[in-house]
Amino acid sequence: MNDTADTSRSGHGLRARLRVHGALLLVFAVALLGLQRVLTEHWREGAVLFGGAVLLAAALRVALPPDRVGLLAIRGRYADALVYAAFAVAVLVLALTITRGSLALS
Repeated sequence: MNDTADTSRSGHGLRARLRVHGALLLVFAVALLGLQRVLTEHWREGAVLFGGAVLLAAALRVALPPDRVGLLAIRGRYADALVYAAFAVAVLVLALTITRGSLALS
């Protein structure tokens, strides 16, 4: 038999892994965009994107079935979503309310 066919049937192929961990990869992609904005000295926009990534994690944790949530699952569904959402709101509030000053030390 073909080794590729065996791995996809057993659930260890690339397609099976993407099905399980695709939500986390999406969250990471948005967070990396935020990191890129922070590194280019647009820290407020980057923080908003990072908060948005965590808020996306909360939404995906509630919306996806258990077999598709992957590593976004730590505790129970609603406990995870509550912790993700609380952290996202904290980051967003900080990013949107700090209006003066920079991150550079004088």
